[in-house]
Amino acid sequence: MAFELPKLPYELESLDPVIDKRTMEFHYGKHHQAYVNNLNNLIPGTKWENASLEDMIKGAEGGIFNNAAQVWNHTFYFFSFRSGGSTEPEGALAEAIKTGFGSFSEFKEQFSKAAATVFGSGWAWLSKDSAGKLLISQESNAGNPLRSGLTPILTCDVWEHAYYLVYQNRRPDYIKDFWNIINWEVVSARF
Repeated sequence: MAFELPKLPYELESLDPVIDKRTMEFHYGKHHQAYVNNLNNLIPGTKWENASLEDMIKGAEGGIFNNAAQVWNHTFYFFSFRSGGSTEPEGALAEAIKTGFGSFSEFKEQFSKAAATVFGSGWAWLSKDSAGKLLISQESNAGNPLRSGLTPILTCDVWEHAYYLVYQNRRPDYIKDFWNIINWEVVSARF
């Protein structure tokens, strides 16, 4: 099966000034596309040739895992946004955040700290376990909580290519602004 770069539900400049058009051209248009291309070149003739991204994340190793996870991670990340975002979740996710972290403010603080302190390149994740409990985790490189049996809800990409053109080495500033473009309706539906 051949994978394709998914079409975004917004224009490349829609997330400006948090993520500007130039960053989107590189991050989505070049990096994300490269992971798609690499995966499509790696899987023919392997047992993963007709597998889903999720199955490859859970079972593959090396280049197939790395590229499959990065295709999935980036798609998940980019589809969590909208211009203007929304201030915070409502409904069941809001209640689960309050139960798990005490308040939305405390959750944002803990998630932001996890994102800021990923060593090197990687991801901060909000996921739920099989009992519905929310967890914040850090993953290096192409890491994904699916590999640990968790259900991802939200992620923040902290590879430098996600923010460097606008924020340079100011990862905490990027993370602070990240909250302004979250589409909580989409994120809540994942819960």
